[in-house]
This record gives sequence, C-alpha cells and structure tokens, in this order.
Amino acid sequence: MAKNKDSFARTLSIVVGLCLVCSICVSTAAVLLKPTQQENKLLDKQKYILEAAGLIDPSAQLNKKDILNTYKKYVAAKVIDLKTGAVVPEIDGDTYDQKKAARDTGTSFVPEHDVASVKRVAKNAVVYLVRDDAGALTSVILPVHGYGLWSTMYAFLAVEPDMNTVQNLVYYDQGETPGLGGEVQNPKWKVKWNGKKLFDEQGNIAIQVTKNPAVAASDYGVDALSGATLTSNGVQHTLVFWLGNEGFAHFIENARNGGLN
Repeated sequence: MAKNKDSFARTLSIVVGLCLVCSICVSTAAVLLKPTQQENKLLDKQKYILEAAGLIDPSAQLNKKDILNTYKKYVAAKVIDLKTGAVVPEIDGDTYDQKKAARDTGTSFVPEHDVASVKRVAKNAVVYLVRDDAGALTSVILPVHGYGLWSTMYAFLAVEPDMNTVQNLVYYDQGETPGLGGEVQNPKWKVKWNGKKLFDEQGNIAIQVTKNPAVAASDYGVDALSGATLTSNGVQHTLVFWLGNEGFAHFIENARNGGLN
C-alpha cells in the first residue's frame, strides 16, 4: 500500500519548516532594520527638541537634512549629575541613554518623593542648551516624564535662560485617552504654557495645572485638561518632581548662578 503523503508527521514537518523560515526572515529583517529604526527615532527626538526651542514650525514638512543641520547648529546636549547639578563633560549627551541608565541599579536611584511615579531615576540626566547665531543662550530644555492615567508621558520643558519662564511644554510620547488626556499634545493646550512661571519670588515651585479660572489666568497657572483630571494631575506631579531636589533643582540653581555662561 502506498505511503500516505498527507500523514500527520509530514504535515507537522512542513509547518515547522515554514515557521523556521519565517522566523529567520523576521529576525534578519529586524537586525537589518534596527540601525534605520534607531536613526529615525533619534531624528524624531531631535525634531521635538527643535519644536520645544521654537526653532521649527511643528506643522512644517522638514526633511532629514533640515532637522539635522538645525539641531547641530543650535543645540548642544549636555549630561549633568542630578545630585550636584554640574555638567559631566566625559559623557556624550547625544549618545547617552538615560532610559537605559535608569533601569540599571548601579547608575540610578529610587526617589524618596516619587510623586510622578517614575520608579527609578538615572543619576545623570541630559539637558539641551540652545544658542543663537551669536552664541547667546536662548533656551534650556529639560526632558521630563511622569505617569498620567494610563501611561508614562514624556515631554520636553523649554525654559528661558532665567530658568523660570516657560517657553514650551512639548509632549512627544504618551498613551493617554484620545480626545481627553491625549490633548496634552493639542497645540491649543500647549500654547497656554508660553510665558508661565515655574517658581515664585521665594524660589518655591508655583506652577499649577488647575481647574480654577483665576489661578489659570495668573502667571503660575495653566488650565487643566477638560475631562482628564488624572492626566492633568500627572502633568502637575511630573513638573513638581523634576523641578525638585531629586530632579533638576541643583542644575537650575547652578544655571541661575552663571553655571552655563
């Protein structure tokens, strides 16, 4: 009797063979595409930094060359020690992986007052110094992140050289509810941050994301997102943490005392 070509063993061997071929193809593609993916991720990050600095129109269609040239011309990435606020010159700010450092227990710490639910913080952080054609400092950009309702939200906080006046707050990565918490990326809400003050005259953190119209109209207030209380609280907690002693407070103090000149 002829051998059954449709036996279970034959079918299984074909399935396993196809799976192996597909897995090899997927793995090969992932390896080959990884450099391109990393390059695109860095380019996207640089675009948001330029937006926060007010150097580009976020609605403009810029090519890769425009973004790279503008970033290289005006922006310098510096790594700082959060504990002292001093620049760490031996670490390259453009290649330093702060997220990776935050996952390593040897290069990170658990904050005592984790109001933003960041869990672990890298001992060293990146800041971006923006200068004009004459070399004068025009903006300092602080990367900040904290938990909202559903996700960790990542943003660039751009401030004037006085280290108090907000230029922009640009959220570039978040997973909040579209139409509610996701409105942190709405241009109409982002513009409300322009010109607001982070600290009062005594140096205390004074900025508030609030539902109180009177406070929101002041130098220290921004309207909370409608229908997104927990996301708004997340923004508030993010700023309180990163402007505090376990965040950029020491760097801000150094900068105010001429440390960036």
